[in-house]
Amino acid sequence: MQRKKSPVLSSVLSLIVPGLGQVYAGSPSRGAAFFIAIAVTAILVRWRGNSLLYTGIAVAWLWNVWDACNLAQGRRLSSILPFLAIALVLYVIGWGVTEINLRRLLTDVADVKPLVSDLFQPAVFERDIEELVGEVQFESPCSDSPPAKGSPLESEPYLVLVDKTCGDPGDTFTIEGGNFWPNSRGYIWWSNLAGEMEFRVRYKGDYLTFETDEEGRIPPTTVIVQEPFAEAKDKGPQLYRVQARMRRETGPLHLSETFFLVVEKMVETVFLALMATTIAIIIAIPISFLAARNLMGGNPISMAVYYVVRTILNTLRSIEPLIMAIIFVVWVGLGPFAGVLALAVHSIAALGKLYSEAVESIDPGPIEAITATGANRLQTIVYAVIPQIVPPYLAFTIYRWDINVRMSTIIGFVGGGGIGYLLQQWIRLLMYEEAGAAVWAIAIVVAIMDYASAKAREKIT
Repeated sequence: MQRKKSPVLSSVLSLIVPGLGQVYAGSPSRGAAFFIAIAVTAILVRWRGNSLLYTGIAVAWLWNVWDACNLAQGRRLSSILPFLAIALVLYVIGWGVTEINLRRLLTDVADVKPLVSDLFQPAVFERDIEELVGEVQFESPCSDSPPAKGSPLESEPYLVLVDKTCGDPGDTFTIEGGNFWPNSRGYIWWSNLAGEMEFRVRYKGDYLTFETDEEGRIPPTTVIVQEPFAEAKDKGPQLYRVQARMRRETGPLHLSETFFLVVEKMVETVFLALMATTIAIIIAIPISFLAARNLMGGNPISMAVYYVVRTILNTLRSIEPLIMAIIFVVWVGLGPFAGVLALAVHSIAALGKLYSEAVESIDPGPIEAITATGANRLQTIVYAVIPQIVPPYLAFTIYRWDINVRMSTIIGFVGGGGIGYLLQQWIRLLMYEEAGAAVWAIAIVVAIMDYASAKAREKIT
C-alpha cells in the first residue's frame, strides 16, 4: 500500500463515485465491489420506489468514503458494516418483491383445508356408485314457442318447471320433482342440449342443493338462468338441460380406477427415468474421458477438445430439465418420449461432469506404470483408468436414476408423461382425492428408490 496517496483526494473521489477512492488508493477490486454493490442497490431501490431504503445506501456510501480515506493512509477497515446495510436493503426489497404476507398463513388457512383433507383421503378405495337423474328443458332467451313445463312420472325421477320455461341470463325460475331417494341431498346441474358442456349450478355463491322429503319429492327450488356457453353466444334462443342429480355409494369397498391408473403411470415414471438414465450412461461414459484434464492434457489439440466438451456439458447442465421438456414436447409431442429426451440430455451433462471428475481424481501411479511399458492412449485407459473408475461410475449412475425418478414427476407437469402429467390434470380439475393418491404414490416410490440407491451405493463404494 502506498502511503503517499492523499486521504482528502481519496475521500472526495469516493464521495463523488463510490469505490473510486479505493481505486486511487491502490485497491481496485475493493473499489469495484463498493461501486457495484451501491449502484445495483440504488437501481433496485429506485425501481421499488421506497425512499426510506436510501438510508441504507447512504450508510454504505459514507462508510465507503471513510474506508477510502483510511486506505490512502495505509489502514484497511473491515467492510462488514456497509455490506450489512446493503444486505438489509436487499432483503427489504426481496420481501416486497416476493409479496411475503405471513398474516395470510393464518387468515387464509380455511382455503387450504379442503385440499389437505382430501390429500389425506386418497381415492384408493371406492364403492360402486348409483345415480338418479331427473331433467327438464329450459330455453334462454325466450322464443315464440318455449318448451313445455314437463310432467310427473310414475316410476322414474322427474323435474317440472313451476313458473316459467324460458328466460334471460340472470333471471330466476322454480323447479320441483319427485321419485328420488327420500331424505337425501342432491345437486342441480346445467348443460347444453347435447350434454357435452355441463357444470353444477351456483346460487348466491354456493352450489345449489336440494333435500328430498320422506316421499322422495324435491320441494320448489329456485334456479338462476346461466350464461350461454361460448359456442351458443349471439345465436338466439337455445335449449338447455336443467338436471337434478343424486348419487350414493353401494356395495363393498374395492380398489378404485384411480388406484390402477396411478400404478400404471407410476410404472411409466420409473421406466421413463430408467430409459433416460440408460441413454445418458451410453453417451456420458465416452464423453467423460474427453472432459478429463489428466487424460486430455499434453498437446494443444486435446486440450482444445477438453475445453469444448467441458463448455458443452456446463451449458447443458445450466438448462433446467423443465425447459428441455417444453422444447421436446413441441418437437416430438406430448408423452413420455419427450420426458425421456429431456431427462437424458440433462443427465448426459450431469453424469459427464461427475464421471470426468472421477477420472481426474484417480491414482496416477497405474497410469505412469502402464505408460512406461509403451502402451498407447487407449490401452492406458483400458488397463489403468477403467479399473479405478468402475465403483464411482456405478455409484453416480444409481444416484442419477434416483434423481431422474423424482425429476420425472415434475417433467410430467409440462406434458412429459408419467405420473406428473396425471397429477397436474387432477389438480387443475380440483380432484384433490385423486391427486392425493398420486402424491402418496410418488412419496412411496421415491422413498423406496432413495433407500435402495443408498444401500446400493454403500455396497459399491
